[in-house]
Amino acid sequence: MTVRNHAGYWAFLGHRLSGLLLALFLPLHFLSLGLAIESEAKLDTLLRWTENPWVKAGEWALVVLLTAHLSFGLRVLAIEFLPWRGALKGFVSLGSGAALLVGAVFLLSLT
Repeated sequence: MTVRNHAGYWAFLGHRLSGLLLALFLPLHFLSLGLAIESEAKLDTLLRWTENPWVKAGEWALVVLLTAHLSFGLRVLAIEFLPWRGALKGFVSLGSGAALLVGAVFLLSLT
């Protein structure tokens, strides 16, 4: 088994990529908050824009990325600070499942 075909590697990759994508999202978030603070008209325009289906899909992706980053980050903390190692493979599945479950709940709340 190669290093890249291991559950721990995929969790590592998921944690790093979700963190990178969340970091890329932050400037857009701050820009939208700045526009909302400038005037009521700009806030109304921004709120109308958020009704776009692509923006809704982006919101869903953001929720999944946040959950994945959190759950994989908790796995890293468990590796660093807990004495047991064998059961940590389960955290990869648990983290992935949690991200998808929270994403599904978010999608259901949109309707």
